[in-house]
Amino acid sequence: MHPSEFISVAEDAGLIGKIGDWVLSTVCRQMKAWCDAGLPTLPIAVNVSPRQFREHDFPARVAEILKSTRLDPRMLELEVTEGSVMENIEQAIEKLNTLNAMGVHLSVDDFGTGYSSLSYLRHLPVHSLKIDKSFILNMIGDRSTQAIVASTIYLAHRLGLGVVAEGVETEEQISLLSTLGCNKVQGFLLSRGEPPDIIAHLLSDNAPIKEQQIKSALQSSSNETSQ
Repeated sequence: MHPSEFISVAEDAGLIGKIGDWVLSTVCRQMKAWCDAGLPTLPIAVNVSPRQFREHDFPARVAEILKSTRLDPRMLELEVTEGSVMENIEQAIEKLNTLNAMGVHLSVDDFGTGYSSLSYLRHLPVHSLKIDKSFILNMIGDRSTQAIVASTIYLAHRLGLGVVAEGVETEEQISLLSTLGCNKVQGFLLSRGEPPDIIAHLLSDNAPIKEQQIKSALQSSSNETSQ
């Protein structure tokens, strides 16, 4: 079953918090094991459900999971959707500030698909924006979409934020994104989601692999579990 088929059911049933905690705990334990094994690692990204982010004790639960798994908070990246941030901007900023103070990396996911306010964007304590895959899919041959992608990259850089393009599947897409100055990409062109033993090989010094591909594999694996 694809995550899109059960996430809404879990949210309606009030189970998304427990599922989200389980996913986060599993990811953090696995990341700690890779770190303890001496593998070169990058922060691993985990999607946060809008309803999960809405829960008042979410930052405290993240702190408890990090403490119990003994994972360096700098090795965790949480992706919150643009819509969930803008739903209650004051509360969102408070939660993001708490998470940021822990050392957790923060990203705004699916940027450009919601109802963002640029006046608030500069106040969000986040580290990067993720351009939604719908824009990446349509930017080749569509000058309007390409202009949106280019503007998002420029805006993020002017705000001191990194940029990750989601859903990259072709060489043409990655070439254009490189020309536009995009920092990182993720998508099936680089790697599909892989089990932990395969990722451990990708992380090893003997694996001829680029940083972008490692990041893509880590994000794809965590996203397929947590979306």
